[in-house]
Amino acid sequence: MASQGSMVIAMRLRNQLQSVYKMDPLRNEEEVKVKIKDLNEHIVCYLCAGYFIDATTITECLHTFCKSCIVKYLQTSKYCPMCNIKIHETQPLLNLKLDRVMQDIVYKLVPSLQENEDKRIREFYQSRGLDRVVQPTNEDSVAETMGLPYSTFDHSKAHYYRYDERVSLCLEKQSSGKEKNKHILQQKYLRCSVRAEVRHLRSVLCHRLKAAPTQVQILFNNESLPDHMTMKQLWLSQWYGKQAPLILNYSVKEKRR
Repeated sequence: MASQGSMVIAMRLRNQLQSVYKMDPLRNEEEVKVKIKDLNEHIVCYLCAGYFIDATTITECLHTFCKSCIVKYLQTSKYCPMCNIKIHETQPLLNLKLDRVMQDIVYKLVPSLQENEDKRIREFYQSRGLDRVVQPTNEDSVAETMGLPYSTFDHSKAHYYRYDERVSLCLEKQSSGKEKNKHILQQKYLRCSVRAEVRHLRSVLCHRLKAAPTQVQILFNNESLPDHMTMKQLWLSQWYGKQAPLILNYSVKEKRR
């Protein structure tokens, strides 16, 4: 859907050039100079009024925004900020998709935008003493000659989740009465991949507590969490802007005798 949206935008840009310069830039061999202001309405984020960074498209209506802008906006709304269409009944972040084609278009149209963004990212990681982990590309050799502080790895030999973004969790037992001191974790803090789902966390708890899967529930604000929800979805929808760790509760039902 997002790639389809990018094709629509590309055709709009072509039509814009045709209307302004009275020629088809895809068929005319002459060099065409375009004023960037004539294209701004197609490559500027509605929310921040800046050029797209990490262009992200809503799959329901194909409107595009900066990733950070639309994620922040959807913390308090589930409607598109441009057309007001409902993105998702409960989890609008599920219907967002990175639009790499659009981002490539923006980087090619706006001089120095990509270089400035890369510089800003490098400074962010350097200021915190962190290594930036990126997937290897054909441009790795170029990056090394520029002295970029990137570390690369071979995905074919790596653990599937090893290089994911991580989330810190705190698992607190929810209990009362006689069960208060039962099934207490010796280590309640853990870190896991943002792609890990609630069902994975529940399996870990079952193993540590020696309990059956039907006995263990993962809770947030006294509500049971769905098995398919990822830690990233949970963090963005419930814990965005708060300090780590994300605090979750678990309950263990006793077996009937």
